[in-house]
Amino acid sequence: MKYRMLGDSLKVSALGLGCMPMAGVGNNMYGVASEAESIATIHRAIDLGVTLFDTAEIYGPHLNEQLVGKAISGRRDGLVIATKFGFRFDESGFRGVDSSPGNIRRACEGSLRRLGIETIDLYYQHRVDPSVPIEDTVGAMAELVKEGKVRHLGLSEAGPETIRRAAAVHPIAALQSEYSLWERDVEEEILPLCRSLGIGFVPYSPLGRGFLTGQIKARSDLPEDDYRLNDPRYSEENFGQNLKMVDAVKAIAGRHGVSPAQVALAWLLAQGDDVVPIPGSKRRATLEDSMAAVDVTLDREDLAALDAAAPRGGTSGPRYGERMMAMVRI
Repeated sequence: MKYRMLGDSLKVSALGLGCMPMAGVGNNMYGVASEAESIATIHRAIDLGVTLFDTAEIYGPHLNEQLVGKAISGRRDGLVIATKFGFRFDESGFRGVDSSPGNIRRACEGSLRRLGIETIDLYYQHRVDPSVPIEDTVGAMAELVKEGKVRHLGLSEAGPETIRRAAAVHPIAALQSEYSLWERDVEEEILPLCRSLGIGFVPYSPLGRGFLTGQIKARSDLPEDDYRLNDPRYSEENFGQNLKMVDAVKAIAGRHGVSPAQVALAWLLAQGDDVVPIPGSKRRATLEDSMAAVDVTLDREDLAALDAAAPRGGTSGPRYGERMMAMVRI
């Protein structure tokens, strides 16, 4: 494994592990997950030198953090555990965003308990709450740093002005946002801003929710209850058009003798030493394939071909439906 810096002092593996697919997300959002295999996957990741593990309170809610806590028990040393707060929910379901200071403290205490740790290494605001000034939110997060409950602060899917205002209150180690060959909008303003402020960048969905792996050749390859059947980019009108970029990824993978997933991740790693993707996995086989991307080097010809096949704005369809799009870049 290779290592990178988020912000000025948080050292992490060049690829982290997104734990979201493992437990408690929708109705088997990415297919059925086995707890035993998920835990074995986390253990294998640790053996491979992965240090960054990403979860969130809302995944479940709570179930994903509980699983991660169980998996890292006895193996906590040297790991960077990242989790997120920012939603309100009860027994009847999701109730909206909530980044009020009181909810932040409640969420933090619960996450620490479920994860079985004394300090959260990287604590993200999951989505910006328009009703709470970001200064108040980051101020409350900074109090948790002072108390030793949190080490570093992060934001997720925040807009440029929010990022600027947040960084003026307390150092922000990382911004987590969607970034991949099929979602490059952050390159226009968000990524340059992060670099100017010394904020690391953590791409989620770096494989386009599985699309860039080349393993999904038709919508019929997805289970009937797979949420991606409602993803605009997986829709009947967009699916075929988006396969064209996968063809380019496959061609480069063939030249290098690697998997398409490794090419997609290697492309992200080539975008800068401050970029730390977190591919999701719930099985050891896919984990091992993804982590091998740190040893894949793309040349200028490869990068040019990928840029031509997957230009910024070139993917067919929005990355989310209207409800979720309304919650990003605030």
